[in-house]
Amino acid sequence: MVFKPQRTNFQLKIVENIQTLSIWASNPWRRYSIALIIILIGYFFGSSLGMVSAVLELMDPVAALVSVVFIEILIALRRNFRLEKKKKFLLLLLDSFRLGLFYGFFTESLKLL
Repeated sequence: MVFKPQRTNFQLKIVENIQTLSIWASNPWRRYSIALIIILIGYFFGSSLGMVSAVLELMDPVAALVSVVFIEILIALRRNFRLEKKKKFLLLLLDSFRLGLFYGFFTESLKLL
């Protein structure tokens, strides 16, 4: 017998906030502006991961493994959200974050040349 997970108050608040944000972003300018902000946040995380691993003198393969695992988690989340019509805005935010992350990794790799 499979039990459904309990709907906690925290989970309800998070779901309500995401739905409120998607209603607020029905205007294309708002939707694209928040997507741009998410791209810049992803770029910040992508570029800072390379700097942090260099400062802490961690091995580059460990940082690369963490990066690949994180990106694979984002891709798995995208597969789950793609089929649901209500989560198109969340899918846009997830893709924007992934794009910013890739761009941050790319610019950090150019610094090594």
